[in-house]
Amino acid sequence: MTVISRNPADPADLVITVDTPGADGTRAAVERARAAQGAWYASGAAARSAALTRAADAVEAHADELTALAVREVGKPAGEARGEVARTAAILRYYAQAPYAPAGAVHDTAAGPGLLLTRRRPYGVAGLITPWNFPLAIPVWKAAPALAAGNTAVLKPAPEATACALRLAELLGLPEGVLTVVPGGAEEGAALVDTADVVSFTGSTAVGRAVIAATAARGIPAQAELGGLNAALVLPDADIEQAADHLAAAIAGYAGQKCTATSLVIAVGAAYEPLREALAKRLAAEVCGPVIGEAALDRLTTAVDTARAGGASVLTGGHRSDGPGWSFAPALLAEVPAGHPLLGEEFFGPLAVLLPAADLDEAIAIANSSRHSLAASVHTRALDTALAAADRLAAGMIRINAPSTGVDFHLPFGGTGSASYGEREQGTAALEFYTASRTVSLLPPA
Repeated sequence: MTVISRNPADPADLVITVDTPGADGTRAAVERARAAQGAWYASGAAARSAALTRAADAVEAHADELTALAVREVGKPAGEARGEVARTAAILRYYAQAPYAPAGAVHDTAAGPGLLLTRRRPYGVAGLITPWNFPLAIPVWKAAPALAAGNTAVLKPAPEATACALRLAELLGLPEGVLTVVPGGAEEGAALVDTADVVSFTGSTAVGRAVIAATAARGIPAQAELGGLNAALVLPDADIEQAADHLAAAIAGYAGQKCTATSLVIAVGAAYEPLREALAKRLAAEVCGPVIGEAALDRLTTAVDTARAGGASVLTGGHRSDGPGWSFAPALLAEVPAGHPLLGEEFFGPLAVLLPAADLDEAIAIANSSRHSLAASVHTRALDTALAAADRLAAGMIRINAPSTGVDFHLPFGGTGSASYGEREQGTAALEFYTASRTVSLLPPA
């Protein structure tokens, strides 16, 4: 088979065409990675740290090239693409220090002389399956901690981000077999899940559930980041104009193609009417780039059309726009009928539903009803309200007076319910995920 990646802003622009290795080729790549893992781990902390530092240097040295490639292949706005390249280098530098971190602890024995040690050791080969929306940062925030801990990695990127993944791996300049990119689709992904020693997945809920089932059957560790249906709560005392700015950024930034994008806007009490007007006006002025493909555009327009047919009000947007390629006008809907998919599913585009709530209790109940609660935002001037909401919201990440989007790579990343499975990504939590703890009893001869 062949992977074909096109520019979403100009579908006639063919970015890359590459043959896929199939299941056998993927398994062979895993075996090469397994053969390289022993030497990579044995090279020691200094060598792994230096390799990741050199990789960060290479990303920074080719920042303009990588920015342009991300803009071209996945339609990312230039400013966001530059930010992603900088973040990619920063993640590499952060995990370049990880090989020097303690890999265990020493404990006293229950009785008598000796030592009890806990030691963390790499699993072997990390199988990484990544999406297209962050074609540089997500592969690195999975690969860097895995490599720092002494694993090797095989990366299967989304077909739409193949060129970014291949060029990134080339620039990182790691030893043969330490990081391998396997282009492809479902066949390659399934083969990777069936042969790797630890698996990290980011993508759709349906595919993620299949990954979870397959890894559970094999008894290997897995983490899966799936869909996000994220809520923003706006209280009556909030700065409505500022909240509208934050919400518009979280709804329409990168055409809403972020798992932390806001999909449900919950206006509490008297905040509803002014927020309705301010947010619709702000979104109508939003200049939005293309969504990733024609199927994504069709899914968004169909969702708006069916909601409208069911009695929803389209406050702004919701149609194919005059922008480049597969562009969609950012949409805000109200009075969406109960049971409509917009209230329970992620559509991964610049589309949000405005909902009323009588008070904070109702707003939190609505937000917590989402099965895919990854991120949430709360907009209020009252510290006690902010703290109460942060304590009661089920989301894995909560941001106060800020957009729901935005991730700190040195802190744990993940959601609740169907949004995430397994241990958290990023920060020191990732180092724990890619290693197994072993207990060693060191006792003197009898």
